[in-house]
Amino acid sequence: MGQLVLLRHGESMWNRENMFTGWVDVPLSEQGIQEALKAGEELADIDFSVIYVSTLDRAMATAMICLSKTHTGKTPVIIHDEEADRREKWAKIYSDKMNSKIIPVHRDWHLNERYYGELQGKNKKEMVDEYGADQVHIWRRSFDVRPPKGECLKDTADRTIPFFKETIMPQLAGNKNMLVVAHGNSLRSIVMYLDNLSSDEVVDLEIPTGVPLIYHYDRGGFSKE
Repeated sequence: MGQLVLLRHGESMWNRENMFTGWVDVPLSEQGIQEALKAGEELADIDFSVIYVSTLDRAMATAMICLSKTHTGKTPVIIHDEEADRREKWAKIYSDKMNSKIIPVHRDWHLNERYYGELQGKNKKEMVDEYGADQVHIWRRSFDVRPPKGECLKDTADRTIPFFKETIMPQLAGNKNMLVVAHGNSLRSIVMYLDNLSSDEVVDLEIPTGVPLIYHYDRGGFSKE
């Protein structure tokens, strides 16, 4: 039985400033670093076989800080898949012993946050003042209404769920423990699939920063811990 852990990155500097972030590649705040360390303490005894993260720094940093607390003696190593030839030459590990003690960390854009389009870099409160609370709520929380030139949650689900089914589920079927570190909306869409939520139910789903969600996978089904 494979174990799946979903983790939203720790608080980012723009979470702290109440900004629409989307694909803008901002770092963790000091609180976000502490959240990642706390998550690592909770997950320290899980022997992860592989880790998937988005391409954004706040997710990658959360994963690496989190795994600094592992009790397994393994080292997370970022696999630069887009530079396979160069990686083969320059990042090759020549020790069989150390090769057996790494946790591959794969980056993939399918796990990136929802693209907020022309809202990116704008303050959420200021947008409420300009467009009204109802309109901003629709942009932020509705399932299928896009912000200006951005993605809605349905668009995000259309890339995250196929990726999850094709890439992550087959490895869980092989009894691997897997960690996925991503974002509020990319994880909302995956949890919608795992928990069989409707498009109306997912609107109210909140995923806090830095709090692990643990699922057990057995014979094609998921149960939440």
